[in-house]
Amino acid sequence: MYSPATPYRSQNWTLSKPSASGRHGIVVSQNREAAAAGAAILEQGGNAADAAVATCFALAAVEPWNSGLGGIGFAVVLKAGESRAQVVDFGPVASRRANPADYPLTGEMKKDLFTWPEVVGDRNIHGPLSFVTPSSVAGYAKLKEAFGSRLPLADLLAPAIALARRGLPADWYTTLKVASSASVLRLYAESARIYLPGGLPPVPPYQGSPGFMVLGELPATLERLAQAGLDDFYRGDIARRIAADIAAAGGVVDAEDLAQCRAELRPAPAIAWRDSHLVHTAGGLTAAPTLERVVAGMADAPVDAHGPSPAWFAKLSDVMRQAYRERLSGLGAAAAKEPGDTCTTHLTVVDREGNLVSVTTTLLSSMGSRVVLPSTGVLMNNGMMWFDPRPGSANAIAPGARPLCNMLPVVVTPKDGGWPRLAAGSSGGRRILASVYQTLAWQLDFGMDTEATAHQPRIDVSGPDSTSADLRLPAETLAALEAGGPTTLVEHAVLPINFACPNFIRVDRGGAEGSSDAASPWSAAVAAAS
Repeated sequence: MYSPATPYRSQNWTLSKPSASGRHGIVVSQNREAAAAGAAILEQGGNAADAAVATCFALAAVEPWNSGLGGIGFAVVLKAGESRAQVVDFGPVASRRANPADYPLTGEMKKDLFTWPEVVGDRNIHGPLSFVTPSSVAGYAKLKEAFGSRLPLADLLAPAIALARRGLPADWYTTLKVASSASVLRLYAESARIYLPGGLPPVPPYQGSPGFMVLGELPATLERLAQAGLDDFYRGDIARRIAADIAAAGGVVDAEDLAQCRAELRPAPAIAWRDSHLVHTAGGLTAAPTLERVVAGMADAPVDAHGPSPAWFAKLSDVMRQAYRERLSGLGAAAAKEPGDTCTTHLTVVDREGNLVSVTTTLLSSMGSRVVLPSTGVLMNNGMMWFDPRPGSANAIAPGARPLCNMLPVVVTPKDGGWPRLAAGSSGGRRILASVYQTLAWQLDFGMDTEATAHQPRIDVSGPDSTSADLRLPAETLAALEAGGPTTLVEHAVLPINFACPNFIRVDRGGAEGSSDAASPWSAAVAAAS
């Protein structure tokens, strides 16, 4: 008998998404046009780092809510002839003028997305005081400088410029993403002008093809960077415009913060996966230390040639809950309030030589601070939300401080230094960790190809108290999870976002295969044609 208690399903379809394979390189991104931009760079003779840079800049024009020039991030890079990866660290750093007194507490707790102390006016969540120094452009510059080919910067930026001139597609997904942030976008004049024409989110026509929205001064800013160089963002004309707009809005990130912004290059810490592989991570204040705990806890998990069993999922649920219990207690009160609902982007690239690049970059929240700077079209991050706003607490707001975050780009190598190799990562806040672990396990332990991995139902554990399980999992698996503790049955859908959005590449001497999350509407793997 039907009962309203039956879990609600918004999707009455079976989703599938093709992988991409080839010998000349692959780019996988959460936006097909951005992936195609990177693949075009590979076809021009660029390498994986060049393609990653081109894809990142293209994403600013076609997926602005997740990343862009006003963001931050991390990249893990493995050269084809090497066995140890390197990290390009352009993670979040507070302004040297950040002042805890600017974030007075109301005495209440946030009751929407995050359970943390509420700040007056949500100043740490949106608006000019929510910015940390935008380091993405510095990261892309370091990626090109350290690992790119001789292909000119102007060539790498050309696809992004073309896409920015054309504008953001005003299709149903854009309607959804803009509408989700409209209540805050309307508070900031340039943001409202661009994203809320007539005061409302853009809506595609009932029939025909969607139109396009030019994102303010972003095309001109990209053109300037192509001509003047990426350093102009921090120490040139663009930097002066950014600093002036932030000052006019009442923010504290200034010209000196921009001038001091640097991306760091360092060796990637590696995690031993059973006795067979090494997982190279960004380390530090990312999710990497917790991934290491999960890998260790799953070392004796049952591995069945037929795929992950109910016992395997039950073990993972228990191990991940314990790992989060340790993460939250070991990293202090601030860690307990780290955001689980973020809108990040991830991309993976391999070139014909086998060089691998894994990049995770973000504005933090969807649309970041919701503030578009009028002189440059830069949509700024809201990285101050990563800090615990209580003065004196662990991970507290402080001048020049670095907060805890959830990003987890990885590259995987066999311990003997051979092949195959993997690159992977995900978007989705605290959900990233479970996503990355499972996509690695299914390929390394269960022998799935990337396309099977992209379609395999998952669980999510984002804290110590409960597990979310995909409704598509077998009944025996759901029963095993429920026997192990509180379990919520959820859909893997576009919205609500119950699971992270991964993408990954597997590369061997004979070629490569890449896939993206099947439920993400715009994501794609694109192979270079030659």
